[in-house]
Amino acid sequence: MAWPILNGGSKKRRNQMLAVDLGTRTTKAVLIERRGEIFALTRYALVDAPIFDKKISSELLAGHLRDVVQKMDAQAKLVTLAIGLEDAVLKQIELPQIPVDDMRMVLKNNSKAYLQQDLPGYAFDCHIFPPKLSDKPESGKAPAMPKLKVLVGGAKQELLNTYQTGVLEANLIADIIIPGLIGPPNAFEASLPEAFEKDTVALVDIGFKHSSISILDRGELVLTRVVNIGGDRITAGLAESMNISYAEAEGIKVGMAPEVQAALESLVQPLGRELRASLDFFEHQHDRPVSQVYVSGGSARSELILQILHSEMMVECKTWNPIQFMQLALPGQQAVEMEHVGPQLTVAVGAALAAFE
Repeated sequence: MAWPILNGGSKKRRNQMLAVDLGTRTTKAVLIERRGEIFALTRYALVDAPIFDKKISSELLAGHLRDVVQKMDAQAKLVTLAIGLEDAVLKQIELPQIPVDDMRMVLKNNSKAYLQQDLPGYAFDCHIFPPKLSDKPESGKAPAMPKLKVLVGGAKQELLNTYQTGVLEANLIADIIIPGLIGPPNAFEASLPEAFEKDTVALVDIGFKHSSISILDRGELVLTRVVNIGGDRITAGLAESMNISYAEAEGIKVGMAPEVQAALESLVQPLGRELRASLDFFEHQHDRPVSQVYVSGGSARSELILQILHSEMMVECKTWNPIQFMQLALPGQQAVEMEHVGPQLTVAVGAALAAFE
């Protein structure tokens, strides 16, 4: 599936792509090759993110990207960047049947009318969903001019310029820049195509500072939301309540130690309630239940966190493997670690797949 991109490159067929998910604490990167009809994961990297306050400079980004490439021992020149949850917007709306260039201009000039918020200085891109058979007019009725269902992605042009300059300074070529929110649905479609096409599911990605929820209804992304609760708040709260170090709390967070259950429940329940509110909104609007919640991110490795989310959301929650559709062509130690690391690579894998469209 082609998802919206920001400042997209050419549409030549790609045989290799380096995708970088610029996280708040940890940058996740993957190098994926197309081998005929098969995708192969050849390298990945988890690198501490550069420390910055509100803005990152092109120089800092360039140095960081050079570190990523060096750690991966990658020869790739084309790179896809995933924009963090707090720096991009993604929303499904309806627009008149006009060219995509006109859609971008309409959104730029009147974002509040269509996106319910003023977004000055933003650049937008649009993906038009193909009409479903159920959307077509009934036989014998005069055809109307229905509006188009459009997925809109946007980010500040200043940030895009910084990213593009940083990529160039790192001697790389920015192929596309994509909202990180698109990563999980892209990876889910490739990993679990039957569930993507036929089911109504929620994808929850637990990040460092924020978590995201995306609801997919039979192959269509119908709702996205960012929640300001992530793994950092859970770990910090656990460290405080148990009077242990942050590093110790991070270690036991993903275990099943009975002594942490009560503390962990009080920290994870607010996230579960926020996510449940998103499910309630969707189910009320569409009169369809969400049948399954798939959880990714570093915290998804914790069975206890999944159980707490299940209790709060009242829907089964389970982790999933975003690389299960790919051939693994990793060097020795990386191949051993992949089962442990996989859930953290969801956004990067989905971003890379957008570049192969």
